[in-house]
Amino acid sequence: MAASYQAEQLKERGNIHFKQGEFEDAVSLYSQAIQKNSGNPLLYTNRGKARMQLRQWQEAIDDALRSIDIQGQNMKAYFLLAQAQLELNHPNEALSSALTAYQTCVSTPAQTNNAFTIAGVVLKCKKAKWELRQKHRLHRRNELLREFEEKIELDTKKELDDIEVQASSGQMGKVEAEEERAYHKETAHKKVQELRSIFAIADPKGMEKREVPEYLVDAISFEIMHDPVITKHGHTYERATIVEALKRNPTDPLTRDPLTPNDLRPNHALKKACDEFWEQNSGWAYDW
Repeated sequence: MAASYQAEQLKERGNIHFKQGEFEDAVSLYSQAIQKNSGNPLLYTNRGKARMQLRQWQEAIDDALRSIDIQGQNMKAYFLLAQAQLELNHPNEALSSALTAYQTCVSTPAQTNNAFTIAGVVLKCKKAKWELRQKHRLHRRNELLREFEEKIELDTKKELDDIEVQASSGQMGKVEAEEERAYHKETAHKKVQELRSIFAIADPKGMEKREVPEYLVDAISFEIMHDPVITKHGHTYERATIVEALKRNPTDPLTRDPLTPNDLRPNHALKKACDEFWEQNSGWAYDW
């Protein structure tokens, strides 16, 4: 009992440091709390979130997995795991973790207020997975493009590594380091897009841009919609997925507001957009 109390006190002190942006101190205190009570899953997710702020992605993954080992279907841990996996460029694993967090969230009424945030990460993971597939497709199509993109990636990695060295040695402040990271990532992204545009001129069919607008994606299945319907609260879903969800629970999956099939209305404007998208992109859209 004394150890649990001491762990709770250390956690609270860690939370204070976290809120103040003192993440190294927070990690230290959470670690001390874990030594006192290693069976508390929240201590690992708290430390993992602090480690995310320190860009310690693998350590955050380790904390998330330990929390899951203790608690099982742990929404916070899976959400943390997805974000860290995405930072390490593992979109397939990140998507699986994010979907688990989302399903746990929407099936637990007390956690529904996190649904929109988690859904945003799910979509981000799915887009990252799609982008990786597209990159591989284009590289198989054009070896020269692959060489150019790999050169951009290597140059960007070197720039980011240099920033980490300067930040860890105190030569660069946290805000400046974050701004520099964002600048080099955005610059690299623009270079890749410009490069692909140039290659598309020579091979327009093989280099066609394949993107799915977010507004066409269902908020339950995260698939491209065919028959969108809108609720009385203004949320849009694919008809089949929301009707199926309402069979299990007559509430809006994201808000928990009472909802029945009779409250659903066709979203005619979005249906038109969906039809046009499928007509123009049916050759590859089913792979999304």
